[in-house]
Amino acid sequence: MKPTLKRQYTITIQPQPDGGQKLLISGRLELFDLAIFSREIQPLLQQPQLSSVGLDLGGLEYLDSAGALAVLQLAEKLKSQGIICTLDNISPKIKKILDLIDIQALTHPPLITVGKRFGWISQVGEASLAFWRDIIEVIAFFGELLLDLASVCLRPRRVRWEYVMFYMKRAGVDGLPIVSLIGLLLGLIIAFMSSLQLQQFGANIYVASLLGVAMVRELGPIMTAILVAGRSGSAFAAEIGSMKVSEEVDALTVMGFNPMRMLTTPKVIASLVVVPLLTIYADLLGIIGGLIVGVTMLDLTVYSYIQETRRILTLFDFTSSFIKSVVFAFLIAAIGCQRGFQVRGGASAVGSATTSAVVAAIFLIIVVDSIFAIVLTYV
Repeated sequence: MKPTLKRQYTITIQPQPDGGQKLLISGRLELFDLAIFSREIQPLLQQPQLSSVGLDLGGLEYLDSAGALAVLQLAEKLKSQGIICTLDNISPKIKKILDLIDIQALTHPPLITVGKRFGWISQVGEASLAFWRDIIEVIAFFGELLLDLASVCLRPRRVRWEYVMFYMKRAGVDGLPIVSLIGLLLGLIIAFMSSLQLQQFGANIYVASLLGVAMVRELGPIMTAILVAGRSGSAFAAEIGSMKVSEEVDALTVMGFNPMRMLTTPKVIASLVVVPLLTIYADLLGIIGGLIVGVTMLDLTVYSYIQETRRILTLFDFTSSFIKSVVFAFLIAAIGCQRGFQVRGGASAVGSATTSAVVAAIFLIIVVDSIFAIVLTYV
């Protein structure tokens, strides 16, 4: 389509009794009209003592995304000058075009500030504000996610279960080798180190009880959660971040899909299923590692080791471990997806989001585990 030199719209200015003005915009407002539109509208912005402006869009026959951006930018500029601005007589067709524009993105600060130097007080203030904004965004995201999960419980058919199975394989089955290795080695190391002390008192059998309690109550859930955060949490952030960069998330929104339900819910459900199973598996491998040390180095029999482990562990230990692993799974998946949706920019932003997802997930895991330790002590 060739650019036209003749404008396809008209602007009629009607002074209002309260000192404001009403602009009746009619016709077609599109990309090739923006230069003329900007020149015509400039005198309005320079009028002194202008109290209010009403943009009447009832006469618009056609508005493309560039025209919608120009209208919204005009409204934002008037508001920034302290002038009351309203959009009136918007037809449903025009409203759909206006809704495509993320007006908040126009006011976002640039990702990289150039030529500004702050003192350490300013840097501490900026970091505090950024931390506070991050907390608010995380809480808002978690709230939206919980509402979506609640709606999914009422209507399970809305979940794309094939994606749930796909992410269960990636987060669970593909993670079995590393969880097996780390769990077994952790059991071997703890049993070996504790045996060096307990042997002095002839209390070799207590290696089994010490290792069993440590693995089931603390080490199994937290070690599995950290491994899943490193493998799957970062992958969730990178996947959604890449889709943000390539505008696939915006395309889903335009097509009427809910990105939260499409991209986040299957990952969260898959994590809620596989992380508790991986935790039980890691507990078992850790106990087997301790059994190997007990039998080969401490002259314990397999029967006595297993009996001592069964004696010390209670149903409460397994229940608390299971609940912790479920909470950790939710945090890992939710933080990974939330960091992915935060991506703005290019490949470096995806890398930052991936790193941030792992760091934030591990930080929350440690904090929540500390809370569990205090609460479970008094239960």
